[in-house]
Amino acid sequence: MTGRLAPLFAPRGIAVVGASRDPAKLGAVMARSLAGFPGTVAGVNARDVDPAAGRYASVAEASAGAGPVDLAVLCVPAAVSARALADAAAGGARAALVCSGGYAEAGGPGIGYQADLVAAAADAGVALLGPNTSGFLAPGRGLTASFVPGAAAVRSGPVAVVAASGGVNHALAFLLAEAGIGVSLAVGLGNAVDVTAADVLAHLASDPDTRAVALHVESVTDGPALVAAVRAAAARLPVVALVVGRNDVAEFARSHTGALATSWRTTRAALRAAGAVLVDDERQLVDAVTALSALRLEPAAEPGVGVVTAQAGPGLLHVDGLRGRGVAVPPLAGATRDRLAELLPPLTYQANPVDTGRPGPAFADVLSAVAGDPAVDLVSAYALAEPDALDLPAAVRAAAAGPLVVGLGGPPEQVEPQRRALRELGVPALTSPAALTTAVTALVDDARARALGHRPVAVPPVAAPLTGDLDEDEAKTLLAGLGVPCPPRRACADRAAAHAALAELPRPVAVKLLDAAVTHKTEVGGVVLGVGDPAALDAALDALEAAGATRFLLESMAPPGVDLIAGATRDPVFGPTVLLGLGGVVAEALADVAVAPAPLDPAAAGALAGELAGRALLDGFRGGPVADRAALGAVLAALGDLLAAHPEVGAVEINPLRVTAAGLLALDAVVTLVEEVR
Repeated sequence: MTGRLAPLFAPRGIAVVGASRDPAKLGAVMARSLAGFPGTVAGVNARDVDPAAGRYASVAEASAGAGPVDLAVLCVPAAVSARALADAAAGGARAALVCSGGYAEAGGPGIGYQADLVAAAADAGVALLGPNTSGFLAPGRGLTASFVPGAAAVRSGPVAVVAASGGVNHALAFLLAEAGIGVSLAVGLGNAVDVTAADVLAHLASDPDTRAVALHVESVTDGPALVAAVRAAAARLPVVALVVGRNDVAEFARSHTGALATSWRTTRAALRAAGAVLVDDERQLVDAVTALSALRLEPAAEPGVGVVTAQAGPGLLHVDGLRGRGVAVPPLAGATRDRLAELLPPLTYQANPVDTGRPGPAFADVLSAVAGDPAVDLVSAYALAEPDALDLPAAVRAAAAGPLVVGLGGPPEQVEPQRRALRELGVPALTSPAALTTAVTALVDDARARALGHRPVAVPPVAAPLTGDLDEDEAKTLLAGLGVPCPPRRACADRAAAHAALAELPRPVAVKLLDAAVTHKTEVGGVVLGVGDPAALDAALDALEAAGATRFLLESMAPPGVDLIAGATRDPVFGPTVLLGLGGVVAEALADVAVAPAPLDPAAAGALAGELAGRALLDGFRGGPVADRAALGAVLAALGDLLAAHPEVGAVEINPLRVTAAGLLALDAVVTLVEEVR
């Protein structure tokens, strides 16, 4: 193993700095954990030197007496850790693990201790993992650099865990061990002051022992680096990501777009665009990598899944879950159904899913028939353990049908031997219909991501900068230049101009307060709708002047339709991000939105509509208008391009963007500059 992290994860020798004879102290715990390491493990403590027992005064002496030391495990107080790291580096260590806390996460003096530690690592060229982590595991190397009891029992396997939290790292490792999968490497990043998730992913991208990565993300400091690392890793092996922070509720800002595009949504969108498979909890993470570490489908825009079940009820749960997640369960071809009719009793369901009634001798042939259907890219089978009726591993072996994933339920003493046998056949075996659904969805999502690939979008050249916030009329003029359609309107400096505009515009009109400082006009009574004659206009102008208006915008009323919010914001970590959601008060109440990193092509932007829970409203629901996905994608792509071309723009929002029978119309628009430009 080569690379910057090789001394950390594949060291020739290890020194425990701060080794202690007190069994309760961290130094003693780490020494016990490392006892199974086949290379050198030396204790370093200037107050307890006994070379014959493997205890030395310094890392340099340990290297001279016991052999080369690549990794120093620092079990010393935060206040002296920087000096200890420098001493270890002087003794030959090229990597350090700092498990103890008391650094920036503790505030106060800890901030300085962490800064000193980082500086010492940088000066020495040492790869530093931590601080504030419970360590890492590399079972295939006999390396348990962890103070968590029982960590050494985790078996070697094909899944690498990269977790923001040391606790989550170990929790996932134990779950993978329980699932019979095991880990190739399990890393808790802690404060991640040097070695980050991106670094570990880059290391794993060329690791022959890793076939899938379970990635746990809490916060991101360098979005482009993480995205690049996920993209590079996912080109060789599946990356499944669990992002924490779903319920992070930000206070609504001047632009609703910035509040709706929470860090959780933006992080997930960026990782998905990079090729990661997304899951919602740790159990799904384990189920997904269980499947993806054994099997990876060929890239396909819409893989078809053939479902075979030996019990109708669990099969129904599984198919219902797949369809709810947008996984295609296509009808089987006539020839396939003819073959199934020869194999199965007449009252069984034979379309897709295929219900065998009870498992029997024909189960292997059923699997083969479904796998051979031209619309099927993956067979998903579920059965309860019935040893007298079905030897499932034998049926799978006889079927020689692939790709295949299996769910198997029943008493553990019956299920576990069959699951082990299936894994030996290269077939992922799950424990429940829900777990099977997660596994199949992950396989499909990974195939879709690879079919889509990474298509770089040209970044627009930087344009002449905007100065000062724009009012609604100026914002719409800017958007119209990008091809965003708006209703006819007139900006009016006084009442006389408003009356002249009323005579020119198609009626009725909306009359609005026009002021760049007021972005949410309805909240201050700054909008009057349905004005159709001069008397009504005067009444509207009276109301707006009472609300503080000195300038007015008259705009022809749009026909009825479905209101959306479309916007782009400049995420501080990932950069420009576009957002689409249901508009009006629904945007605030339900936060039914989809986001994607920008710039992006119009086709990908238009596909965001399919991610909305309320997407049926855009497809002619109850006689309503049908949204033109291409036009919608063009608007969203233009908003992303605006931020890419104008670094001074912090956010742009169209709320609402109305879907009408005649097309899209931007009814309100806000362009917000970054603070230093205002």
